[in-house]
Order: sequence, then C-alpha cells, then structure tokens
Amino acid sequence: MFKDQIGKQSNKVKNVVERGAVKKFAEAIGDLHPIYFDEDTGRLSRYKNNIAPPTFPRVFDYGVIEGINLPNKGLIHGEQKFHYERPLLVGEEIYCYSIVKRYFEKKGNFGVMGFLVLESFGEDAGGRTIFSSTSTIVISEAVRKVLT
Repeated sequence: MFKDQIGKQSNKVKNVVERGAVKKFAEAIGDLHPIYFDEDTGRLSRYKNNIAPPTFPRVFDYGVIEGINLPNKGLIHGEQKFHYERPLLVGEEIYCYSIVKRYFEKKGNFGVMGFLVLESFGEDAGGRTIFSSTSTIVISEAVRKVLT
C-alpha cells in the first residue's frame, strides 16, 4: 500500500518550543517538575533555561509527505521511540521533518494490518539534530479498505 513511499521526506517546518505549551503539556501528562515551567529553576539549572518534557515533540508539525494521505480517525498509534542529543530549550526554534522509513503488512484475526514506520527529526537553525523519533502507525483492515 505505501511501499512506493519509502524514502520520501516532508518539507521542514519551523516550530517554537513555547513556554505556555510546555507548561500545558507537562500538566497534561502529570509531570509537574519545575524544570519545565519555573523560570528560576530553569535559569539555575545546567541548561540555564527551562526544558520541554521528552515526549513534547508529539505536538510539533512535521510537514506533509506527498502521497501519504491518512485519515484523522481509525489509525492506531503502535509505538514511538525518542533519541535526544540534548534537551529542547523553551523559546528555541526547531525545524522538523519526517521520512517514510518502512511499510509492511501482517495478516491477523481482523484482516490485513498495515504498519507505516516514520522517522522524524528536529534540528536547530544551524541544521544540527536535536532529537529523532521513530513511530509506527498501524492501519487496520477497515481503514485500508477506505484508502484503496
């Protein structure tokens, strides 16, 4: 279904690690460590700034990969892993994009399931990688029928 999309990349999109968004995200996940929102704690930390929680990149815009037109409903979030070179600093601009890494199918009790593996990256303004993530989107038989 998406094998011909392997290797395709989205355009880079500028995102900002906004203080208010970081605070709301930390509250939503129930992690109220002051490094995320207390300015004094951030300034006195080894980073000299507040940082974002490790899963915060889920809220970023990664651009559009031409040919990947998935519905907003019916997909299953399979797995996601993050790797960091350094933390995300509150206030900085991050340039994000995704690449289609793999696509494979497996037959199960509910029909054929598709597995779309995306690798995503966040870079600083100089093009240095800050983080990468790998996520698997599971496409059920019902969604596959709608897409074909």
